[in-house]
Amino acid sequence: MKLIGWVVAFFYLVYAIEAFGHYQTGLSGESLIEPEGKEFKQSNSFHNSDIVWAVNVGGGEYVGLDGIHYQAEQYVNGGRQGEIDKILGSQDSVLYQSYREGDFSVDYPIENGEYILVFHFAEPFDIEMDGRLFNVIAQDQTVINDLSVRLARDGKHKSGLVTAVSNVKVTEGRLKIRFEASAGKPILNALVVRKSNEDNRKWNLIWHDEFEGNTLDESKWTIDVWPAFKVNSEDQAYTAREKNIRLSDGKLIIEAHKESLDGAEYTSGRIHSKGKGDFLYGKAEILAKLPPGQGTWSAIWMLPSDPYKYSTTCKPNEDWQGSRTCDAWPNSGEIDIMEHVGHDMGTVWGTVHNKAYYWINWEQRKGSIIQEDLDKNFHLYSVEWTPDHIHIFLDNKLYFTYINEGTGWKAWPYDHPYHLILNLAIGGNWGRAGGPIDNGIFPVQMEVDYVRIYQLAE
Repeated sequence: MKLIGWVVAFFYLVYAIEAFGHYQTGLSGESLIEPEGKEFKQSNSFHNSDIVWAVNVGGGEYVGLDGIHYQAEQYVNGGRQGEIDKILGSQDSVLYQSYREGDFSVDYPIENGEYILVFHFAEPFDIEMDGRLFNVIAQDQTVINDLSVRLARDGKHKSGLVTAVSNVKVTEGRLKIRFEASAGKPILNALVVRKSNEDNRKWNLIWHDEFEGNTLDESKWTIDVWPAFKVNSEDQAYTAREKNIRLSDGKLIIEAHKESLDGAEYTSGRIHSKGKGDFLYGKAEILAKLPPGQGTWSAIWMLPSDPYKYSTTCKPNEDWQGSRTCDAWPNSGEIDIMEHVGHDMGTVWGTVHNKAYYWINWEQRKGSIIQEDLDKNFHLYSVEWTPDHIHIFLDNKLYFTYINEGTGWKAWPYDHPYHLILNLAIGGNWGRAGGPIDNGIFPVQMEVDYVRIYQLAE
């Protein structure tokens, strides 16, 4: 992670925003605590069977809204215990209200094998963006480099950050994790250790595109033709030209160029499956290779096929995307299966947006996973969506979960059909956040091998 880039990101994204939101208080203590007034989701038990160990660092036993049972702190040595009174951006605020910081390490007895580590962090203090920087070293390998928890959490302190790493190999019967600071002191609130299990449930393929042939299948996809800056302050114009969207060797190519067109200085492509591939609940899998280069912002995501379902201010058939007056977004929801920006090449993000929890109230629900070869190899990006939960994966490794709290549409507008969007943006609020667009990268591509949608057999 480049600190200067993230600082720029912070000011681009939040320079005019003041924080507000709903808070939870109270520490976990030594007794088992479950989220107050929230039902344990038994439907999440399949994925929870992958969990080898979960620990509430600095605190007592805790059961998360997703059913994960965190043990009271154990096998964590050194450092200083601390408490945070208020936490934003998580469905399990209590989990983040205890932490350990300083010179501490984790040493846990475990079977030899390969594991996924899911770290939970929160910055307790209103410090400078570079006031706390540290590396995470697992099995003598640096798995997270120069982490600023506050910066990674959109510049907001006291907000929960979920960051996962995979392919951590244990060969001597102990999971060993240490933390090295280059500024301030390392910090940790909780840790989940998962193993990779094969999904042996029966899934039925209901819609797919393998991108064979010579042209995009218009019975499955619609191409967006948009001007620059329509949404997210993106710098590119989206076109329907073969130069920007085409099929080649069994793959979809979305290619961005540095060129002047209709007032834009860049061109690229965006397609969607609205009205042609809508679905309600199931699993979507997309095999893709991401573009490199500062200024790129690639995404694989989902929007509601009826964007007005929970809107309150929109005119009939209003062009709601990019609108400042129509509240179809965020009211009717959004699910981001994959977002990636070129100034942070090794990180992929999964996110949900809705009226209750989105960036403007600092309650954004999202997670990330570290993967270093995203532009060199194809990886599988997927979401599992049920009436109870949304899981987001990279290469079948679960790193982000969002649970239906049962509080209504503002927190769960995910009860009606959605469709897929594939696009490569240039610049925009997030793409430019790491600094100016690097004009030396063009042309640059996002490649997609296939898109497949499944539903679970009854």
